[in-house]
Amino acid sequence: MEYEALHLFILANLCALITGAPTSTLCSNENLDISMGRFSLSNGFSEGSILRYTCPEGYYPSVKSRQCKNGRWDPKPTRKTQCKMVTCPDPRGFENGEVYPYQQRYFVNNTTSYSCQSGYTFSGSVSRICQPNGKWSGGTPICGRNSDHCPDPGVPPGTTRSGNMFNIDDKVTYNCESKLILIGSRERVCQESGLWSGTEPECYADFTYDTPEEASESFSSSLKTNLQVSQQDEEIVQQGKRITVNKGGKLDIYIALDVSDSIDEKEFEKAKGVISKLIEKISYYEVSPNYEILIFATDVTRIVTMRDFKIGQKDNLLQILNKLGDFKYSSKGKRTGTNIAKAYWSIYESMLIEKEIDKKSFLETQHIVILFSDGQANMGGNPKPKVDQIKDLVIQKDPSREEKLDLYVFGMGDDVNAEDINHFKTDRGNEKFFFKLRDLHDLKETFDTMIDEGTSVKLCGLYKDYDDGSNSHKRRQYPWLAKISVTRSDGTISKCIGSLVTSTFILTAAHCFKFGDTADRITVDMESKSKGIKVKEYIPHPSYNVAAKRDKGISEYYEFDIALLQLEDPVIMSPDIRPICIPCTKETSGALKLSDREGTCKKT
Repeated sequence: MEYEALHLFILANLCALITGAPTSTLCSNENLDISMGRFSLSNGFSEGSILRYTCPEGYYPSVKSRQCKNGRWDPKPTRKTQCKMVTCPDPRGFENGEVYPYQQRYFVNNTTSYSCQSGYTFSGSVSRICQPNGKWSGGTPICGRNSDHCPDPGVPPGTTRSGNMFNIDDKVTYNCESKLILIGSRERVCQESGLWSGTEPECYADFTYDTPEEASESFSSSLKTNLQVSQQDEEIVQQGKRITVNKGGKLDIYIALDVSDSIDEKEFEKAKGVISKLIEKISYYEVSPNYEILIFATDVTRIVTMRDFKIGQKDNLLQILNKLGDFKYSSKGKRTGTNIAKAYWSIYESMLIEKEIDKKSFLETQHIVILFSDGQANMGGNPKPKVDQIKDLVIQKDPSREEKLDLYVFGMGDDVNAEDINHFKTDRGNEKFFFKLRDLHDLKETFDTMIDEGTSVKLCGLYKDYDDGSNSHKRRQYPWLAKISVTRSDGTISKCIGSLVTSTFILTAAHCFKFGDTADRITVDMESKSKGIKVKEYIPHPSYNVAAKRDKGISEYYEFDIALLQLEDPVIMSPDIRPICIPCTKETSGALKLSDREGTCKKT
């Protein structure tokens, strides 16, 4: 690593000499190495360059980053940086039971087991493993007495709790150990419903992060109440489904992206791509949300405002995504700060306009705010008062309206101030609204696993990734096709083709069937795992009659040559099975990326 640092330093000096830049602004390459790890430079050893350390999984750097300022590294590398072993928060605060083994520190892959004292009932995970992200696997173990109105809320690892009465209006308060940051609710109240207010607290170290799997599960679970629709109005659990969309609901989504100088141009392009992917995937579903997209650093730039999105006649969703894609990193100018307060204030202003234009519609709308940042607010003051104004505007001091507003924050990288950001999010119902991820790659992976358009029941038409050059996904070219078999009384089998139009109905030709054919003689094959599907009812068009015009010299008349097959059980949608797109439907508008105002019969 020392050789590599020296090589980079020499190259930087040579480049400076060739270009005529002064070499005095270059930072030294001395004492930059890290034991067991590596470092990367955003702009060599030049002024403003950021040096970041990385360690193997299960380790973290004693210094996360340095910046070249006036020819010196900040912080100054006085001693060799080290990769230290990740530890998990102390689980020994476990009450009314025993934790084994009882250690001073718990490192990655250490396992703990839990048991209760006599008279207490156990809940949570009997054993837990310390994971590489600095968090324990499973759920908080609790030994409760089940004699109060609310269950024992437990003592999560790394916390201390005050309060041991769990009846209506009783409170418990949590604090984290020294150097750990509390994420979640510091105070929780036992409610009349028997549930605790807020969310279970977690204690994060500087090196603690959420994995994409954790963030995906928590984020999608939280969004389900806003973005949920049943399978063709049937109470069927959709396998593999992550996010659905509220049928007939009104949904306004505000997305704010931090583009301060802590994000370089390459990362900025990645961030735009991730946001585009999130918007694109949500657009596949039945509800067409309204969007406001803004980019912020020292100032705020709106890619599109909520008002313009709602009334615009020229901008469809694809054009807005193109606007986001076309926004250049250089367009933000020299605005290097991170003004999170101004970002929330801009969102508040847009919400205020929507309320003034149509208060009734505003109160019926679900409002979602998603903020992405890789740093901490360093200008514009404390963002919390602006967040509180958004809450007051939407919730109207009415507790029953709290679910009308969801405030999410995604923090990415080493510089996220988790303690401050914890105050910018929604705190409700044991849902998680703050996610600390290692980088943009993990954010992309979060969205990849969270919203799977391939398994959405409400999608129609082609699956966009069907052509992978192999024969394994040929069916995805025509995922709506159904093979129909009719067994006659003489034992012969007649074949026909139909199209899936809903999870339980197939549209086909009436001439495929003869007089005397019954539903119990008809089976349907969709793909290898969906063969021999039973048919509940065969429904020919009531006006279909091949001999209707023989008196006029027409031997065969195929007007109304259509029939429906109702399946006994709904098929489960997947990339290989999805309905055909029917004009004048929301499903088709979604597949064509058309907003509500654009989804006309003429266009679809």
